[in-house]
Amino acid sequence: MGHLPAEPPPFFHRGPSPLARLAFFGLVSLALLFADTRYRTLETLREGAAIALFPLQQAARVPGMVLGRIAASFASVSALAEENAKLRQQLAAQAANAQGLASERLENARLRALLGIQGDDGVDATVVEVLFAGRDPFSQKLFVGRGSEGPVQLGAAVIDADGVVGQVTRVHPHLAEVTLITDKDHAVPVQVERSGVRSVLFGAGTGRLPQLRFMAPNADVEVGDTLVTSGIDGTYPPGLAVARVVALERDAGQVFARISARPLAGVDRSRHLLVLSVPVALPPRPEEPADAEAARKPGSGKARRP
Repeated sequence: MGHLPAEPPPFFHRGPSPLARLAFFGLVSLALLFADTRYRTLETLREGAAIALFPLQQAARVPGMVLGRIAASFASVSALAEENAKLRQQLAAQAANAQGLASERLENARLRALLGIQGDDGVDATVVEVLFAGRDPFSQKLFVGRGSEGPVQLGAAVIDADGVVGQVTRVHPHLAEVTLITDKDHAVPVQVERSGVRSVLFGAGTGRLPQLRFMAPNADVEVGDTLVTSGIDGTYPPGLAVARVVALERDAGQVFARISARPLAGVDRSRHLLVLSVPVALPPRPEEPADAEAARKPGSGKARRP
């Protein structure tokens, strides 16, 4: 018996070797990738292939869509019954909440208090609703409804049933911006209700209590004193509650005392506020005697005429 040849017959040795073929087609692929990336030469071919394959893709989706519709049509009755039970429980809970309305009753009480302030004092005021708070974390501002189309005016004082909230600092077409008394360096002229001592309450910014600045260490102020508006600035009517003194530090080595007060109004929780009308402008400040005398004197370095 003859032995089988160790190598295939010469009939199969045609063309280049597999390694040469791999190198050739690899170079062709890289060239096509470069040409498509740089010059978009295969964009038309790609779009034609997408158009040609679209019917096949839709046909491939048909079985899944049919199975999905069949599964949806044969939904379990027990699942529907469970869903109905959950809906009945939610309806019962909502009914209980609707019967309670604790938060709505509280808000109605606050509204009645605001209207009571307006009716008892006879002030011209407008009830507004808080829309949202300012986005700047370093400022204390609220935005309320009833802008320039309503009676809200620039510079008007804003209060609630407990005290002063802030002041209208900007009026937009459909809303108004209110700067709170807790805003940094926002000043409210106040006086101590017990002793009558006048001062200015400055806001200290986010997370900090307003302070009475530039008060002498021996000033007649005590912890628990109520601060009310003094009315000397012409913005806030006199006698409105502003804050209550909660911290007092008197140091003989310091020029001024450190006095902190907590606002009495709901600067961070009231939903409805009362915007007071802008008071009549105060008369102009009289001319100081020293300034008037200096104005009458001739300029320095000029000799008087005989």
